[in-house]
Amino acid sequence: MLNVFRDFLSAVEKACAALGLPQARLAVELPRDPTHGDWTTNAAMVLAKQVGSAPRALAEKIAPQLNQIEGVAKVEIAGPGFINVTMQPEFWQAQVPAILTDGTAFGDSDIGGNVGFNVEYCSANPTGPMHTAHARGTCLGDALSNLLAKVGYKVTREYYVNDAGVQVEVLARSTYLRYREALGEAIGEIPKGLYPGEYLKAVAQALVERDGNKWLNAAEEQWLPEIKAFAMNMMLAAIKQDLSDLHVKMDVFTSEKAIRDSGKVDEAYARLREKDLIYTGLLEKPKGKEIPDWEPTELELFRATNFGDETDRPVRRKDGTYTYLMPDIAYHYDKFVRSGPMMVTVVGADHGGWVRPIKAATTAMTDGKANFNVKMVAMVNTFDNGVPVRMSKRAGTFITLNDLVERVGGDVMRFVMLSRRPEEVIDFDFAKVVEQSKDNPVFYVQYAHARCYSVMRQAQAVNLSANPAHSHLLTDVDELGLVKKLAEWPRLVEQAAAAQEPHRVAYYLHELAATFHSLWNKGSDNASLRFVREDAAELTGARLALVQAVATVIASGLQVLGVEPVKEMR
Repeated sequence: MLNVFRDFLSAVEKACAALGLPQARLAVELPRDPTHGDWTTNAAMVLAKQVGSAPRALAEKIAPQLNQIEGVAKVEIAGPGFINVTMQPEFWQAQVPAILTDGTAFGDSDIGGNVGFNVEYCSANPTGPMHTAHARGTCLGDALSNLLAKVGYKVTREYYVNDAGVQVEVLARSTYLRYREALGEAIGEIPKGLYPGEYLKAVAQALVERDGNKWLNAAEEQWLPEIKAFAMNMMLAAIKQDLSDLHVKMDVFTSEKAIRDSGKVDEAYARLREKDLIYTGLLEKPKGKEIPDWEPTELELFRATNFGDETDRPVRRKDGTYTYLMPDIAYHYDKFVRSGPMMVTVVGADHGGWVRPIKAATTAMTDGKANFNVKMVAMVNTFDNGVPVRMSKRAGTFITLNDLVERVGGDVMRFVMLSRRPEEVIDFDFAKVVEQSKDNPVFYVQYAHARCYSVMRQAQAVNLSANPAHSHLLTDVDELGLVKKLAEWPRLVEQAAAAQEPHRVAYYLHELAATFHSLWNKGSDNASLRFVREDAAELTGARLALVQAVATVIASGLQVLGVEPVKEMR
């Protein structure tokens, strides 16, 4: 797998070992100032203290060893002991055919070692259609899954169905009200506490078509379980269709009710008791919260503070039933057993209070073997040409994921949702996200890919084609700069995967597109630098190979984001 950064780091390590220097965690980075070379290494800074030498003096010893590495043109020492390395043009020229050989697999890595990695995302309550808040978490989780798979993890994409609890009963009662309406009854204003959304009219009508008026005069204990199951199944089917429309394919849908019914909650509770991690104690008032008439309550508590939480957490209520935490503990342990040690859950920013207790519990249940992380996504503010579009699930006026896909397309929606850090609020403007301008990152990147194919069609029209064998003819400083940007891709993939931050891919693609567009513009101003020159077939072949490499890497990056690379802009 081509990764020039990893290969050069390995060469630096070997050079240091040849001098008898101790092993250490070294780094090879890009210099902030490109005039300082292609790479800079901190080897002398890291090793100096271990060998009792001044960093710059040690750098003077390391530099000649680095000069012997194949492809190195120049080695310079900077500042207190940094070593800057410049590679020969031939080194970069050789990257173009190597990239084309790998194709969109360029950037693949084996650092995951086929270790199991569970990514739980979306997990919208099956009480209504998915909306913009769910859309962002879904795009993040899906892109993160793609990214982790690209670096060699065995990824399980999972959806947790919250089909137990109060919200599902509210769904059933809300559906029953609409069911009576579908049978001709005037229901008036929707009572407070029920879901007012008109989406339930379709569910109620489907129930009428299946059962007629069977439940109209039935007792609640008869219709409640039936309608609860019916409504939940319809909502879940609608969610699965929304995911399919967005080209999201989950590997597993896990039911909270099934977890409860299987006895796994009892087993998790017993496991914590066996570890002496549950005790009877006083539940104190939450820190920083004013709760009128609060009285300390004696409950069964999980020793969460043993594992980094700020307080111990209740696992049973006064009536002996489990709190919300116990099913979540059982579920996360079940994921660990099924999928492996690596786990990440994508949730909304409003779940902040849930993170510490579930991390503590997962650590306790797995004896510290689970590597569990939570990615929280901030709000999405929706606008239409600058005018705010309000959303309120309770009021039944929310913007659904389906609305977003229909209005702007799934690809545009995905890229926009991944164009910011998860913790940053996104302003999603229906008009601006489809605007064809350089200020729109979606268009800017897609246009770069389409422009590559436009160049290749132009060459085909005059019987010219790419020829990687002539890549040695790529000598312009900006051509080599574009090759260097392409060569960053494998390293970027590994870094983004390690940080679990797929937005880095979107950032990189925008930078790559800018570098490519800049080279295009340079050719527009200077005919000798154009990609297609009928008077220079071999040079054109080399430049077309570079253009193909750009298209390949953009396509590889868009695959991670779940976006289809276009060959023509329409």
